[in-house]
Amino acid sequence: MVNSVNKRGEKILIGPRLRRLRTSLGLTQTRMAEDLGISGSYLNLMERNQRAVSAKVLLRLSETYDINLSALTSGTDQQLVGELFEALRDPALGRDRVPKSEVEDVVGASPATARALVNLHQRYTELSRRLVREEGADEAASALQGTVPATDLVRDVLQRARNYFDPLDRAAEDLHTELELRRTEPLTALIARMKDHHNTVVRILPNDVMVDMLRYYDRHSGRLNLSELLPASSRRFQIAFQIGMLEQRSVIDTIVERADLPTIDAKRLLRTTLANYFAAALLMPYGPFLKAAEALRYDIDALAHRFGSSAEQVAHRLTTLSRPEARGVPMFFVRIDIAGNLSKRFSQGRFVFPRFGGVCPRWAIHEAFASPDKPLVQSVEMPDGETYLTVARRVTRSGGTSSAPSQSFAIGLGCDMTHAKRLVYSDWLSGNPMPIGPNCYLCEREACPQRAHPPLGRALAHDERARGLSQFAFAPDH
Repeated sequence: MVNSVNKRGEKILIGPRLRRLRTSLGLTQTRMAEDLGISGSYLNLMERNQRAVSAKVLLRLSETYDINLSALTSGTDQQLVGELFEALRDPALGRDRVPKSEVEDVVGASPATARALVNLHQRYTELSRRLVREEGADEAASALQGTVPATDLVRDVLQRARNYFDPLDRAAEDLHTELELRRTEPLTALIARMKDHHNTVVRILPNDVMVDMLRYYDRHSGRLNLSELLPASSRRFQIAFQIGMLEQRSVIDTIVERADLPTIDAKRLLRTTLANYFAAALLMPYGPFLKAAEALRYDIDALAHRFGSSAEQVAHRLTTLSRPEARGVPMFFVRIDIAGNLSKRFSQGRFVFPRFGGVCPRWAIHEAFASPDKPLVQSVEMPDGETYLTVARRVTRSGGTSSAPSQSFAIGLGCDMTHAKRLVYSDWLSGNPMPIGPNCYLCEREACPQRAHPPLGRALAHDERARGLSQFAFAPDH
């Protein structure tokens, strides 16, 4: 016997499916009501989910139209619900979130429409990836300005400026000279600057006081609190950052205003990025740093010792040497976590990091987590035939304890092979360059055994007779 409730004791409401059945049969409400022996008003209420379908009506539907009852009474397609729910959480749709209950209503009422929306979102995502295939393309930035995350918007600003901001760099160099940081202990001089010019005391506080924080500036009480977990290089950097926020705010705000970013989040992130830039330039002033970099052949560790900075701070600074009258080696930079997520990137020349996906698995940067004590030097060749010298190494964030270890990242730094001889790492090269690509979405190396995805826009062509090195085969382009 057919029950008018489902297994969970809920009344069976099948209005949208009942309406689709009627329209697919080409029937009016009056005609179907006559076939089922019910009133037209009752059928209308059932189609609008204002009345549950009875067991008697279900049996009559099955007998009259020769249909399987499960086609009418089965539950909502939960996989489709999940896909649509994920699509509707895309930041491109704004801050409003569609509750899952409403998504279930849409799928239940019109699964074809729901599937069309999911397919539309998938096509939108693919189009977005194609638009940003060439890093920094103005057309792509304009088309996606409302959807690109704040981090990507700020990266675009850095790319357009070649990661060099002359007013901040020269102001930092002047302050470095004024504070005589080459002759005095930088930490002492920076603490004195905060006290004398900003009436602010720098305090080093215990970890259990600075819970989940490494720096906190309290303007009203005149205190800059730093966590004891910060090493000396990071303490200097955090104080220099705060000096930048206080003394260069008008310069920073001018750069932010000219960037014309579309969101508050992006403006705040750029402001913080520029203060970090100033801090690095204060501790590693352009002229002396470039001179040392050339003399030491861009040895990251040697530069870190000379300027009392971390390896990651030095690597960042090496990407900023773009002063027109005194340029350093053009360097690109990337940082990934152990899962391959790309958290920082700066492209240079033809070496372009894509917005979507990770970096090529054949690049040695992934091996840095297993070789923490030495840099990994590698020459690589991109699909366009250009070759590059790259060096990768693991770095560890400040703030770790035995119970809560620090985050580890791998950073990669590199340059065009035409500049390789100026870097000490070129002495370590041997063998032929490793063929790599931007990432699997954009790489056209079809036979790569490490490929995880087919390239965007390429159709698969499976050959049942053979199995190649790659798990993917592609139809030829036309």
